Amino acid sequence: HDAAFKSDLDRQIASVMDCNPLLEDEVIRLCEKTKEILQNDPNIPNVSAPVTVVGDIHGQFYDLLELFRIGGRAPDTNYLFMGDYVDRGYYSVECVTLVVLLKLRYPHRVTILRGNHESRQITQVYGFYDECVRKYGSPKVWQQFTDLFDYLPLAATIDRQLFCPHGGLSPSLDTVAQMQQLERFQEIPHEGPICDLMWSDPDDRVGWGISPRGAGYTFGQDVSEQFNQTNGFEFIVRAHQLVMEGYNWSHENAVVTLFSAPNYCYRCGNQAAIMEVDEHMHTKFIQFDPAPRRGGPNSKEVSVTRQAPDYFL
Repeated sequence: HDAAFKSDLDRQIASVMDCNPLLEDEVIRLCEKTKEILQNDPNIPNVSAPVTVVGDIHGQFYDLLELFRIGGRAPDTNYLFMGDYVDRGYYSVECVTLVVLLKLRYPHRVTILRGNHESRQITQVYGFYDECVRKYGSPKVWQQFTDLFDYLPLAATIDRQLFCPHGGLSPSLDTVAQMQQLERFQEIPHEGPICDLMWSDPDDRVGWGISPRGAGYTFGQDVSEQFNQTNGFEFIVRAHQLVMEGYNWSHENAVVTLFSAPNYCYRCGNQAAIMEVDEHMHTKFIQFDPAPRRGGPNSKEVSVTRQAPDYFL
């Protein structure tokens, strides 16, 4: 039974990597099985090095395939995905389906976290909902995935030496132990510690500040250094913000931002990056550019006409 299950998943992975979405029934089974795995995970799982860390992907499927070409395929490479699989790009369905398939097929080699876009509210505005309805003819697949999102861990640690949230820190959380106590099986709230982990950003100003995003906070170098010291971390690795080089150090190397969607929204002109952590906890950043666009009338590519909306506050 287990062998048949795995070979079925292998077939589905190969099909999705060829940019063919799963059938609706297959998505339902995929989400049910993945929930069973995720419900036993702690809020903040600890991941062993070596591992390759990935920032925002945002539905840019051909760039995700490029990422695997550069970083290696699971299970040869262990992966930690820090959320934001969906919205903005044109292949949210394929991106989220693939990372969830990889989690289910290789549960000890692949870790998938929740980003601020893994939410019912945000995906109804920024594309995933509409894409599901367009590709499947009903919101059922969107509902399956957004129900699954409630099960995703809130952040991870790597060998208890690096802290990896999607967004950042929270004024109501001093320790990872406090994070482990949160009730995570719910939609991302509008405020509070879970919201902060998804939405906060590092900032040049010290202390805590009001976030221009309308959710989460900004936090200064003093906050990052205190958090790292309290919890025994070398630095924080997070995603959530577009950075032109694909990665960007801040707070005098207390924080690094990682962004893995090259030429974001197909118009920003940024590079993307992934971060490789070897078994000795040495880190290396690998930058990459967008996958070559496959043109032509039979292409599955989409010509881009409309700009994605910016966050409204």
